[in-house]
Amino acid sequence: MSGPAPDVPVPHATSGAGNHAAGPDRPRDVTHPSPEPFPIPAPGPRCGHGAGPATDPPGCRGVPVPGTAACLAHLDEADRDAYLASLAPGADVDHRDTPFTTDLLRRLLGALRASTSASTSASGRPEAGRARFDGAVFGGDAGFDRVVFTRGAHFGGAVFDGDAGFTAAVFTGGADFGDAVFARGARFGGAGFEGGASFDRAAFRGDCDLRATSFTGGATFDRTSFARDADFGGAIFKGHASFGGAAFRDDAWFKDASFKGTADFSGASFDGTARFGGAVFKGDARFGSAAFARDAVFARAAFAHGARFRGAVFTGDARFDGAVLTGSAWFDAARFEGVSRLGPLVCDGTVSLDGAVFAVPATVEAAARRVSCARTRWASTATLHLRYAEVDLRDAVLEYPVLVAARPTPFPRLGPDSPLPETRLSGREPGVRLVSVGGVDAAHLALHDVDLSACRFAGAVHLDQLRVDGWCTFATTPTGWNRRFPWRWSRRNTLAEEHHWRSRTARRPALARGWTAPPPDAPDLRPAAVAALYRQVRKSLEDGKNEPDAADFYYGEMEMRRHDTHRPRSERALLTAYWALSGYGLRAARALVWLLGAMAATLLALLLWGLPAGDPEPVTTGRQVAAGQEVTWTTRTPDPVGPTGPLTERVTAERFEKALRVVINSVAFRSSGQDLTTAGTYTEMASRLAEPVLLGLAVLAVRTRVKR
Repeated sequence: MSGPAPDVPVPHATSGAGNHAAGPDRPRDVTHPSPEPFPIPAPGPRCGHGAGPATDPPGCRGVPVPGTAACLAHLDEADRDAYLASLAPGADVDHRDTPFTTDLLRRLLGALRASTSASTSASGRPEAGRARFDGAVFGGDAGFDRVVFTRGAHFGGAVFDGDAGFTAAVFTGGADFGDAVFARGARFGGAGFEGGASFDRAAFRGDCDLRATSFTGGATFDRTSFARDADFGGAIFKGHASFGGAAFRDDAWFKDASFKGTADFSGASFDGTARFGGAVFKGDARFGSAAFARDAVFARAAFAHGARFRGAVFTGDARFDGAVLTGSAWFDAARFEGVSRLGPLVCDGTVSLDGAVFAVPATVEAAARRVSCARTRWASTATLHLRYAEVDLRDAVLEYPVLVAARPTPFPRLGPDSPLPETRLSGREPGVRLVSVGGVDAAHLALHDVDLSACRFAGAVHLDQLRVDGWCTFATTPTGWNRRFPWRWSRRNTLAEEHHWRSRTARRPALARGWTAPPPDAPDLRPAAVAALYRQVRKSLEDGKNEPDAADFYYGEMEMRRHDTHRPRSERALLTAYWALSGYGLRAARALVWLLGAMAATLLALLLWGLPAGDPEPVTTGRQVAAGQEVTWTTRTPDPVGPTGPLTERVTAERFEKALRVVINSVAFRSSGQDLTTAGTYTEMASRLAEPVLLGLAVLAVRTRVKR
């Protein structure tokens, strides 16, 4: 075996899987802290034991013991005893590529436990300085339990044919187990790695026990293979922990583990159950492109800087029961092939499911500031029970019914009496706000107790089949009095698109006051497009028997038609008259005001010009022929004579009573039978036509508001 010059420090390899594309709230990635550099030994002579002719194998590749030509395994007994006797606790040992038996290793470690070291005599622990076992082969059990390595331990490429025991071992310097092979069990329980630790590309073919292990420096397990159970329960990673591309063929136990630096499991594969229950991630938690063949358990886990599962594949269930995330949870482009329930979890940032795929019926339970489901594909039924969240369903694909509902009470953590903590979210309303359904086929979407005041419906299809149940609220017209326009807006439900249109098209700032300005990415819709949105949502509400709220959307539709400059002027004039007289048949007060005004005008016209000065008296005329006894009499009523004199003299109690009778009969579309002047007759005809219509519009408006 060859290598560079002695004691030349080289940086330890870091995982290339740790650098990922930055997300919207992801900080710029930096180089992870590397384990403590290891000096690489210089090339030198090899043991060569067993070498034959040139055609034979070269023989033993072990590094000779200093002062001899053979490695420790092939040294004669006298020289071996002399070498072991020369060792003292803390001495450097170099036994690269050396084959070890269990007895030979025991004798070596016993020599490092001699009582000449005051620091180790009390504890009786073997102590080695720089220990070089690269490529060594341990034919039996290798017992390094409680050994102290003060200046680094090199086991790169070593082969452990028996059990490898490093229980309670202490690695004060760096530890390198890269490419090592553990054919049977590997025990590192309670070990302490105070420098960097590298297990890159190591192969654990038996059980791996790293329970309660402490990693003070960086720890890398990139592309490491764990053929059986890998138990990191209670392990403490104080530096960067990298498991990029690691393969866990059986169960992986990280229960109650603590990651104080970045925990990088990017590209790792978990063929068994991945158990991270109760784990604490104080740095970034990265599981990008990880594959979970069975259940992924993150119950009661705590993520201080969010969690990244971009592109992860969950073939089994994903259990985040009681998980708490400070930051955001990124599940972009993840595949949930067997997840029936995601959560409940608390996230004070964003839960991003953009581009994710849910292949089976699923329930998502989360209390978060924002839940983004842009381009999410729901290939089966789903229910989103949420709290505090702004939900974005832009371009989501709903192949089956999906329900978005607000949960009124906190999610339980362990039981109904132990709710999930929502302290970081408690400063806002716990309701759910939907912000966009653009590009969604709403035929499969149902909303329950959702705030739709800021929701953008533009781009959605089949809005007429949208289900809106429970206490769902929409945006409203501006409230409060305006000095310049105190009569301006009647209160009604509106779509956010009308707010954006009125804010854009207001001729003066005062007219835009109270209307919500559109966000930068909002499309500039024409009134005809907004009217179409109103029409479809109105149909949805009518199908749900919500006639009063549907009336508001009919009002909005008519408003957009009235403001549509592409419509004929005659139609717009008719709509303007309809709006002015009764608010499109929806404003009873407006119709009643016009009715009372019309009645007052009719009454005044009759008082001043419509009633005659006096009641006409019939006049009878005729002739009598005495001889023939012929008698002819004719009775005529003269035409009413209009009043004369000052107008104030025409207003009397008698004339007021007569005019009031005419007006009341006109409202009921009846003739009063009162003698009227020519002007009064035409006034009565006009009132009999207009006033019943105004009364009908008022009755229609009342009926619309109380209709079941």
